[in-house]
Amino acid sequence: MRKRDPAETTRRPSPLGDVVAGFLKQPGLDDRVQQAQAVPEWEKLVGFQIAAATKPLFVTSDGTLFVAVKNNGWMTELSLMEPQLLRALNARAERVRIKKIRLQLMR
Repeated sequence: MRKRDPAETTRRPSPLGDVVAGFLKQPGLDDRVQQAQAVPEWEKLVGFQIAAATKPLFVTSDGTLFVAVKNNGWMTELSLMEPQLLRALNARAERVRIKKIRLQLMR
């Protein structure tokens, strides 16, 4: 059995939350995570009726949210509502802004 050198420092495991928080502090990564929160929060932010006809897909690094839409009627309606939807998505002051919504038909 190997004897421990008294000069060695003992390392304890770090809590996972601390490790993840440290990882997210990398330049730009925290901003991307904040933008991406628009995807799981979509229904809460836009309401049940719109959420039932859409599916948020992802947010690009330039702040564009891609959303799949059930049909052309909804696509037209949502394109007219883009300013309102952006206000709802960007209502939280600490979140990095979503700059544009790009709609595409569901496949």
